[in-house]
Amino acid sequence: MALPVREQLKYWSIAAAVFFVLLYALGDQLLPFFLGAAIAYFLDPIADWLEGRGCSRGLATGLITVAAVIVFVLVTMLVVPTLVQQAIQLFNTAPNLARDLGAFLTEKFPSLLDEGSTLRQSLNSLGQTVSDRGGQLLNSALTSAASLINVVVLFVIVPVVAVYLLLDWDRMIEKVDGLLPRDHAPVIRELATEIDRTLSSFIRGMGTVCLVLGTYYAVALMLVGLQFGLVVGFVAGLLTFIPYVGALVGGALAIGLALFQFWGEWHWIAAVAGIFMLGQVAEGNVLTPKLVGSSVGLHPVWLILALSVFGALFGFVGMLVAVPMAAALGVFVRFAIDQYQQSLLYRGVDGQGKPKPRPED
Repeated sequence: MALPVREQLKYWSIAAAVFFVLLYALGDQLLPFFLGAAIAYFLDPIADWLEGRGCSRGLATGLITVAAVIVFVLVTMLVVPTLVQQAIQLFNTAPNLARDLGAFLTEKFPSLLDEGSTLRQSLNSLGQTVSDRGGQLLNSALTSAASLINVVVLFVIVPVVAVYLLLDWDRMIEKVDGLLPRDHAPVIRELATEIDRTLSSFIRGMGTVCLVLGTYYAVALMLVGLQFGLVVGFVAGLLTFIPYVGALVGGALAIGLALFQFWGEWHWIAAVAGIFMLGQVAEGNVLTPKLVGSSVGLHPVWLILALSVFGALFGFVGMLVAVPMAAALGVFVRFAIDQYQQSLLYRGVDGQGKPKPRPED
């Protein structure tokens, strides 16, 4: 005989409270394990695909590990130094860009920006602030990240955790399934499948979209000769998970830089704008429909709220678990709404005391 609903709610509430307390208290210590689990979850479909082609789980994990190490070494040697260098140069160039913008506006609109105008002083102040604080912010971020995630954690523990979890992923799922309450196992499996579908579509799909678009923007902008093209492409790709924001921010930044660099050479400015237009066409018509699908279930506003709340409560670890938690909560909310719409509280009863049909029925 199953426990009463009130008792079940009590136990599940206690379990949820314990989880959040542990997350709050042990956030920094749990970080490498969350990172390793995220990497293993992301790579699990590749391991399953290799298994389907005749590889054992161990061989599939080994092949993925070797490929990941090669990619990591290449990116670390070829991309990261240039990215950091361009970011620092962009911060240092900000005052000159602000002065050039002020000079341009003064030339075109002399009455708008005289030497003592508030707007002129604001532009100069903004550029100097970005220069003074931008590099300091970048260095502080790198320093704090280094103190939060030490070299051992970043380069040893996370890969080891990811490899072990990837190797044992299917066995772990079977063990967890065997521990489910028998009365609720079918419903829990259904909800878990829906959460996995949402996460697969969003994390794996949008992660791939962000990587493809970020690489495309960076390479294309560098090919047309735009300064700081790698940084702009990185920012645009990183923000692509929020619809239109990545293209708008990256496009505005790229076109603004192109106006300063290519002023008078309108074909290069048009080429920069065309790069982002082509990227948006490819994202909307090819990448997102193929890799993400049309029914993800994570509204951008819901995602931003989850990132803000979990980030404020639990720091960087909270931001890591924000998307899975947002997906899970979304699935639970939709399940609760469906249960409510099937209940007598929503449907009521007819004159004979029988439940009324649902409106859509």
